Amino acid sequence: MKKKLSRTGLIEQMLNYKYIYLMLVPGLLFLLTFKYLPMYGIQLAFKRYMLNKGITGSPWVGLENFRYIWTEPAFWRAFKNTIIISLMKLGLGFPIGIILALLINELRIKKYKRFLQTIYTFPHFLSWVIVSGIVFNFLGNTGAFNSFLQTIGMHKINFLMNKSIFRYLLVYSEVWKEAGWSTILYLAAIAGIDPTLYEAATVDGANRWYKIKYITWPGIQNIVVIMFIMTVGTIMVAGFNQVFNLYNEVVYDVGDIISTYVYRISFQQAPDYGVSTAVGLFNGLINFILLMLANAFAKRFGNSGII
Repeated sequence: MKKKLSRTGLIEQMLNYKYIYLMLVPGLLFLLTFKYLPMYGIQLAFKRYMLNKGITGSPWVGLENFRYIWTEPAFWRAFKNTIIISLMKLGLGFPIGIILALLINELRIKKYKRFLQTIYTFPHFLSWVIVSGIVFNFLGNTGAFNSFLQTIGMHKINFLMNKSIFRYLLVYSEVWKEAGWSTILYLAAIAGIDPTLYEAATVDGANRWYKIKYITWPGIQNIVVIMFIMTVGTIMVAGFNQVFNLYNEVVYDVGDIISTYVYRISFQQAPDYGVSTAVGLFNGLINFILLMLANAFAKRFGNSGII
């Protein structure tokens, strides 16, 4: 049985590995500053915020802010859009990363493999401001695609103001930007699979499909499950930066999500910080519930999960 590490022994161990622990400091400071300290403001969800009294001096109103958002049609519209857009991204974007990793892994020319990895990963490092500019220049009313349609005598398609197209535009632009980045983790997991398994499969006459099915997929399955759980845990986020830079008033009905709704009621009209905090808290609670359900679902089918 392993002995418990004493306080003195723990201090000695930390001193022995002081440089490794120092590397943790920036990350811990980031978490403390941007994740834990802001929790102090959660109490605003149960208060009517008054600027002259501050957070602690503002009067308590109980669940009044929550009652308001539950009767607000714009909130439920944003809630519905958040769920729909996130599920569309999950349904298309999540498998694409896995499929892309499996396809890249099957390439035999190493230089070409590295070249494709670089090409597919590069869009991740572009901000949504830049990507939205590319989208506007290509698919906007006066963009390259519509100019081409006009040249060949066809009618323009206003992608950014078309309610039936806008959600798909969000999904496909997200996939284009992030699919390559998500392959990195899967390729790293594939690289950790014992190569002798592939050699033995070759000797037994297995083709590429059987190697993927019986060696590669089981080897990355745990990573896939963990990534799925974490992705489900962010369903209520739906990509504020992307939507904010691409949407407009015409497509609010199909494109407005909770985070953009909170932004508008906080900064684009008479601010009500109690209501916006209540929306954020409700959003976080739903995310937490979805995360726990996804984790329980993974365990139900024999995977370890993350908790």
